[in-house]
Amino acid sequence: MLVTPTSRQGPRDRIPRVSEPATRAHAVPRDAAKRRGRRTRRILISLVVLIALLVGADFGAAAYAEHTVSQKARQQLNLADDPSVTIHGFPFITQALGGHYGRISLAASGVPIQNLKDVGVNAELHDVTAPLSDLVNGNTSAIAIGRLEAQVTIKASDIAKIDPLTKIEDLRIEPSSVEYVQTGQDSSDSSSGDKDKKQQDQDKSKAGVRVSGYVQIAGQKIEIFCFAMIELHGTAIDIVPKRLQYGNDKETTVVPQAVQQALLPNFKAGIDTGTLPFEVTPTAVQVNSGSVTVKGEAQNVTFSRR
Repeated sequence: MLVTPTSRQGPRDRIPRVSEPATRAHAVPRDAAKRRGRRTRRILISLVVLIALLVGADFGAAAYAEHTVSQKARQQLNLADDPSVTIHGFPFITQALGGHYGRISLAASGVPIQNLKDVGVNAELHDVTAPLSDLVNGNTSAIAIGRLEAQVTIKASDIAKIDPLTKIEDLRIEPSSVEYVQTGQDSSDSSSGDKDKKQQDQDKSKAGVRVSGYVQIAGQKIEIFCFAMIELHGTAIDIVPKRLQYGNDKETTVVPQAVQQALLPNFKAGIDTGTLPFEVTPTAVQVNSGSVTVKGEAQNVTFSRR
């Protein structure tokens, strides 16, 4: 059987002629996809940069407002340095535009109050209304505070400068239970639940304190521990001594009654805190290791005192 020339098939005849156009047709979508990917990345990068700029601007505006309030607080509290001011909540801009802030914290040390020179002040300002224009211009007299919580901490070094406590050398302050001050005994076997209830029921306007130091007795320097009550009376803190011990509450030595009568007046003192910052009336007292803290609250007050 003869094979005609038209029936021969070479290698070139078996390759589809549409292959080259098909390759070019697939290349176009891939290039378009790459271009779309680059555009998407540019948009995302631009958004990230924009958000970063907005966040930075928000923090910058908050820092400026905090600095303004800090400077005014420095003037009001008669401080050597600007106190710490923190405006809580994010974003700050929306709060500033609305003129309402949920919470502002203020902390300062070395505040002079009456004869006290190194007082620590912490305040929490809630529901604060401050028009943006007044805040920018530093007009803090227009700042209204819905609710204010403030506390003043007086160090033992300041308390030691109040007569007649000046007669006690190396004066130290530690907390003590009211029960131990009054009776010389402490119900240490009570359950934690009972102790928590006692603390809740306890009058917060008074607290137990252990004041210790060295006094001169018959020409000898002797360490004495005085157990006393600290009581709030208006803006005054009264230290009312109850009894004396040689040694601490772990090792008790009875002090003769004649010695107690002679020494107890040396531990009786009054501390006038004046008016707490922002016109807060003291409502609670707490004894810490080395200091006494007075707490108070106020409603609907202004930031700047007239």
